[in-house]
Amino acid sequence: MTHDSAYTMKTRMRADLRAAIKNGHTDEAALIRALIAAIDNAEAPPLQARRTKTDQHRFSDGSAEIERLHLNPAQVRAVLLAEIEERERAAVEMNRLERPDRADALRAEALIARRYLEIV
Repeated sequence: MTHDSAYTMKTRMRADLRAAIKNGHTDEAALIRALIAAIDNAEAPPLQARRTKTDQHRFSDGSAEIERLHLNPAQVRAVLLAEIEERERAAVEMNRLERPDRADALRAEALIARRYLEIV
């Protein structure tokens, strides 16, 4: 099995997730889970034209098995940047709504997520 950039990143994130949980950093753990989910979503192959979301699969014949996309470093970086930008835009909006506490929390999440850009 080949390991792509997404696999490597998720392996690192899962180790960080375990550490965050162990140390009681629940906000950081929630962020890391969201980042892993974002990468998982990016790895999902597009729906084939001949299939719909409601197709039935017979699990014994392998029809439910589909290979995930392999992401290169630029694609993983793009996913992380999108997550960071989403939090930064939300922080601006929270400031506009006079919720500086929530804005600070979102900026802290963006800062934590930025550390993963350094290892992509």
